[in-house]
Amino acid sequence: MLATSDGGRLKEGPEWAYEYKLDGYRCCMQVAPDGATRLTSRSGNDFTAEFAELAGVLAPALEGMAAVLDGEIVVYNEAGQPEFGMLQERRGRYQTHRASLRRAEPFTDLPVRFLAFDLLQLGEESLLRAAYDERRERLLAVPMPDPYRVAVVRAFTFIELDADRRTTADLLAHVTAAGHEGVVAKHRRAPYTPGKRTDAWLKHPLTQTIEVIVCGWRPGQGRFTGTVGGLLLGAHDPRTGELRYLGDVGTGFTDAERARLHVRLEALHRPGHPFADDPPRADVARARWVEPVMVGEVVFRQVTRSGGRLRHTAWRGLRDDKEPVEVLAPRPLREPETPALPDVPAAATGTRPPGPDEPPRPLGPKITVQAGARQLTLSNLDKPLYRTGFTKGEVIHYYSHIAPVLLPHLAGRPITVIRFPDGVGGEQFFEKNVPRGAPDWLPTVALPRTSGRSRHGQRGDPIEYPLIDELAGLVWAANMAALEIHVPQYTVDPGPPPVRRAPDRMVFDLDPGPDTSIVDCCRVAERLHEVLAADGLTVFAKTSGSKGMQLYCSIDTDDPAAPSAYAKRLAQRLARDTPDRVTAVMSKAQRVGRVFIDWSQNNIAKTTIAPYSLRGRDQPTVSTPITWNEIHACRRPAQLVFTAEDVLGRVAEHGDLLTGLDNTRAPLPTG
Repeated sequence: MLATSDGGRLKEGPEWAYEYKLDGYRCCMQVAPDGATRLTSRSGNDFTAEFAELAGVLAPALEGMAAVLDGEIVVYNEAGQPEFGMLQERRGRYQTHRASLRRAEPFTDLPVRFLAFDLLQLGEESLLRAAYDERRERLLAVPMPDPYRVAVVRAFTFIELDADRRTTADLLAHVTAAGHEGVVAKHRRAPYTPGKRTDAWLKHPLTQTIEVIVCGWRPGQGRFTGTVGGLLLGAHDPRTGELRYLGDVGTGFTDAERARLHVRLEALHRPGHPFADDPPRADVARARWVEPVMVGEVVFRQVTRSGGRLRHTAWRGLRDDKEPVEVLAPRPLREPETPALPDVPAAATGTRPPGPDEPPRPLGPKITVQAGARQLTLSNLDKPLYRTGFTKGEVIHYYSHIAPVLLPHLAGRPITVIRFPDGVGGEQFFEKNVPRGAPDWLPTVALPRTSGRSRHGQRGDPIEYPLIDELAGLVWAANMAALEIHVPQYTVDPGPPPVRRAPDRMVFDLDPGPDTSIVDCCRVAERLHEVLAADGLTVFAKTSGSKGMQLYCSIDTDDPAAPSAYAKRLAQRLARDTPDRVTAVMSKAQRVGRVFIDWSQNNIAKTTIAPYSLRGRDQPTVSTPITWNEIHACRRPAQLVFTAEDVLGRVAEHGDLLTGLDNTRAPLPTG
C-alpha cells in the first residue's frame, strides 16, 4: 500500500493516526509456519540474503503461525536516527562482496533493524480488509523477541495528542528534532490495499529552508546540455569560519534559471574548489568550480550526521540581498564524537571555562563534570530537545548558570518535573517520585498522597519527592531531560517524620482563554494588584513561560485551605465586576475571550511552574520574573516572551526580581 502526498497540509481529526516516515528500504517480511522468512522489496526483489540477520527473528514468538508484516529496513547513525546514506553504503559493500563470492561478509558496524508498521496476515487469517486500528492492535500484540533487530514503529493518534494537550504542530516539532523524514497520516478505519496509492495514507515530508553559497556546478546533460545541471554548495563553519562542503542540488530550477545561472557561473571560474577540506571525490565528478560569492536558498529535509550534508534538496533561487559571510552551516557540522561542552560554570567545576576566543573542550558521547562538590556523568549533550535545535547540553548550560537565582525558589519544596526524553513534541510525563537510578546524595522527602487513596480504594504509598537544593541536583534533573520544574506553595520539614508546613506563598495563575493573550492578563493583573495591595499584601509577578502569567504574595497562615479560599473570593469578585473579561470557572466554554484566574493552584495537591524554569514549548522559553513597569507597558504578547538566553541576560543586569518576595510576608486576610 502506497501513500499519497498531503500537499503540505497534515490531516487532523479523531479519525487519523500518525507514524514516523522512515528513511530506509520498504520491506515485506513473510514468515512461514516453519519459521522460514523471506524479505522482499516494494518492487518484489528478494532482500533475504542481503539482510540475513533479520530472517528468523520472529519465528520463535509466532510459535508455528505464519505472518506477513509490512515495514522499513533502516540503519541508525550515532545520534539514533535512521540514515539512508549509511544504508546505501551497506548495500554497496554487500554488492561488492557478493560479486567477489564473499556472501558471508559481516556488517557488524552497520547493523540493520526492521521497523514494522502493519500486519497483513497472522496464521491463516488475512487482515487486508481489517481497519488500520485493528491491524495496529494485532501488530502490537506480536511479541518482539529481539527489539534490536525487529520492532514496531511508534504511532500517535490525534485523540491521544489532543488528550495530552498537544497539537499536530507539536508532533511535527518532535519529528523534526528527532531527525525523521516526516510523518505518514493513516486513516484509522481504512483497510490495506496492496499496490494502491490512496488518500487513506498521506505522507507529510518535512522540509527546511537554508541559505547556501554556490561554490561550483556541473554541466547539464541531455536536454540540459549547454546549461547548469546542478550546483555544489557550501557554508561557513560557525566555529572556525572555514568554508565547508554541504552537498549539491539538482532540482527546482526552471529552464530559464538554468540558463541565467550558466552565464553568471562561467564568469566566476576558478581552477580548484574553495573548501577548507577536500569534498568526496564521488561528489565532485565533472565539477566546475567558481569563486564563492553567490548566495542562494534551498529547501532540504535532513542534515546527515556524518559530514553535515544536506539531503533531499531543491533550489529556491538566488539571494542577492545576502552576503556570503552571513551564510553559516546548519547543525550538525562536527562529527558526533566531539559535541560541544555544556559549559558548566567555573563556580561549579572549579576550573576556568574556555575564554571567548578558545574552542569548546572536546568530549565524547558521555562525559563527567564537576558540579559543586559532586561529579556527574552526562550523556547525549548534542541531542536537540527543542524545535529550534536547542540541545540538552544547552539546557544544562542554562540551568547551571541560572542556579544561583533559581535554587532559593526550590529550597525546601518537593519537586515535580515534566520530562521530555525525546524532546519537545515527543512523549512527556510528570514525575513526582524519585526515579530509579537517582544518585544516593539527592535529598528526598516521603509525603502522603494528597488524594489519600489509590485507584483501588486503598490508601496509597507515600510519594518520595526529590528536593533540589544544590547545583548538582539541577544538572542531574536537566540530564534526564526534565525541562520543567514545578513546586507547591508550601515547604516541608524533612523530619523525621516529614511534615508539610503551612503555605508560605499564595499564587494567582492568569490563563488567557481563546481570543485573549498575556496583554489581557496584564490588565487583570493590574486590577488584582490594587485589591491585594489594599489588603496589605505585596505582589510580585512572573510570566508562565507559555501564554499567561502568575502573581505571588508571601503570606502567613496556619490554615492550608485558607489561601485557596481567599484567592477564590477575589477571582469571583473580579469575574462579577467584569464578566466579559474575567472568569473564575475552569470550564473551557467560559474562557473564550476571557482571562481565567486560576485560584486552585493554592491547593496542597497542586503545583505551579517554578520561577526561572524552562517550558516544554517550541522555543526554550522561561517562566520569567517581570516588573510592574513591564506589565503596565505591555501592549503586545511578544514584549513578555523570554528565552533562556534572554533570561540569563536579564539576571546579569537586574538580579532576581523576586528577591524581596520572602521578605514581604504578611498575614493572609480573613473574611
